[in-house]
Amino acid sequence: MSQATKRKHVVKEVLGDLVTPTENQQIVKVIGSRGNNLHETVTAQGESFLVSMPTKFRKNIWIKRGDYVIVDPIEEGEKVKAEISFILYKDHIQYLQKQQCWPEGFMEEPSEQDKTSKKQAKEDGEKEKDEEEEDGSDSEDDESDLFVNTNRCHYQYSESEEEEDSEEEDEEQEKTETGS
Repeated sequence: MSQATKRKHVVKEVLGDLVTPTENQQIVKVIGSRGNNLHETVTAQGESFLVSMPTKFRKNIWIKRGDYVIVDPIEEGEKVKAEISFILYKDHIQYLQKQQCWPEGFMEEPSEQDKTSKKQAKEDGEKEKDEEEEDGSDSEDDESDLFVNTNRCHYQYSESEEEEDSEEEDEEQEKTETGS
């Protein structure tokens, strides 16, 4: 089987299947990467340990801090106590919550994806209000068709006449001080 075919099947399995953890499996949250395909995780009870990523996921599927995974325990492991068996995405998490299989310890905290999507929706709402206000005035500098980089913070700059007047006064003071 070629590498591309293998990758296609692994991705299809991860994205398509909705699974529930068995009796010996558990759901954990990834809190960091330790390198060499090892990830530090924490359980719903707060226990922290290392898990390994199996070879079928390596270079095919990536996980990051804040993701949830289902792990199989390793009995002989001292530092590495489990191996990742399934990576959970947003739809998987919703399915597990409906099935009442989601750990109570993870219920309080909304996922990072939810936080960013809510923040983005809030910013979009503010932009729409600003655009509506601009549409009411005759503005030659219409920048609504420009690309907006969502990875950057959105700053609003406004210059009023008072700021311009105070800047001119400051410049005049500097000229008189240096000239005297």
